[in-house]
Amino acid sequence: LVAAALDFCRRRTELFAAGGSEKRVVDLVRVNARKAKGGDKVKKGFFGSAGPAKAAEPAATPAATPAPTPAPTEEETVGGGTVEEITEVPQAPAAAAPGAPEEAAEGPDEGSGLEPNPGNGYDYEKYSWVQTLQEVTVSIPVPSGTKARMLDVDIQKKRLRVGLRGEPPIIDDALPETVKTDDCFWNINDGKEVEIVLQKQSGMQWWDRVVQGDEPINTRKVEPENSKLSDLDGETRQTVEKMMFDQRQKAMGLPTSDEQQKQDMLKKFMDAHPEMDFSNAKIM
Repeated sequence: LVAAALDFCRRRTELFAAGGSEKRVVDLVRVNARKAKGGDKVKKGFFGSAGPAKAAEPAATPAATPAPTPAPTEEETVGGGTVEEITEVPQAPAAAAPGAPEEAAEGPDEGSGLEPNPGNGYDYEKYSWVQTLQEVTVSIPVPSGTKARMLDVDIQKKRLRVGLRGEPPIIDDALPETVKTDDCFWNINDGKEVEIVLQKQSGMQWWDRVVQGDEPINTRKVEPENSKLSDLDGETRQTVEKMMFDQRQKAMGLPTSDEQQKQDMLKKFMDAHPEMDFSNAKIM
């Protein structure tokens, strides 16, 4: 850089034409060296007789040498400025593929509770029980030789109490569902077991326990036995037949029994009122 400046002065100025040019160049270097170190002011007429001498301008107050700015380690230049790299960036959740479900499909709910025994009930410490859709049978062991008159059995619509007279009851708690008390009964088998039969009020529901204080079974694991329609009572049989009919109708794209009944009612009304326009009538 210095060599280029001297070459320029040699070709374009008379700096080296007069005598003492070497001394002037050396003085120039020394002055600038002092400036760099915060030295003296520039002397008047530094360039000799080349032009009228000017009053020396006051030298600017030497600025403090700025500390070296460390080179930015990781920056990006954006529109002439710099954006410092953020060391911790919250990661946005990855976008799901189009059409993909948000979460994996869960398996079927298997429910919770105790594993049912083969009779769709459970064997507790003090008694065991089994059930069908229509009834619940409870078996309670008692001391051998027990007679009916020695027992205290009370079957209510929503409560059951069983025990030996003069002793704390074996069962004394509320039932989970109502029963038909007129159809319930009990007896003693071989003088060592009390058997109680409870007729359910609703013949279309599985019980998960006999009384509320017991731990429930998992009714999703109940395995009902195949039965014939002839084995069902009249009300249950009618309900099952209606469900089977509606299922067949839906499979064939035909109206169910309820929908057919509404259509029949509308047809009768239309026949009774021929003067009315039913072209836009809809069955709700």
